[in-house]
Amino acid sequence: MLSTAQLRSRSIHPLERFVTKEAIALLLNLHPNHIYRIDCWRYVIHVVGKGISTFVSYADIPPILDVEPPTLKDIIYWRKRWRKNNHQAPTFWVEFYKQKFKLAPSVSELYRWGELLNLIKFGLSGSTVQVLRTIYTQEKDFLQNF
Repeated sequence: MLSTAQLRSRSIHPLERFVTKEAIALLLNLHPNHIYRIDCWRYVIHVVGKGISTFVSYADIPPILDVEPPTLKDIIYWRKRWRKNNHQAPTFWVEFYKQKFKLAPSVSELYRWGELLNLIKFGLSGSTVQVLRTIYTQEKDFLQNF
């Protein structure tokens, strides 16, 4: 029998590293405290929460810092998933990155979020990128002058 540590050490899906409670809560319009369990299966994520039990695609979850950055293989997964949405990322990604920009504790972390966003901006519309750049600039000015 495998221990819990051994089960977690095996990679289930390449995009599994981006799965966070905050991203799933934002995707499903739930408060993070209302999510009881997140199970990463081979092809989907099973989410159990207050009044909900649903499956989520790995390709719906935005990339985050502190894990390996997105690779070409990851981008291919996203583009396949986004085909039915005019090759655009899910709309909640914008809100996710707005929150990350506003919660960045330092200019250096904010810069890292900006670099990550630059890697995936191909999946965002021009107006969305501009909105995120504006928020990035505002937060950068705030952190530098604080």
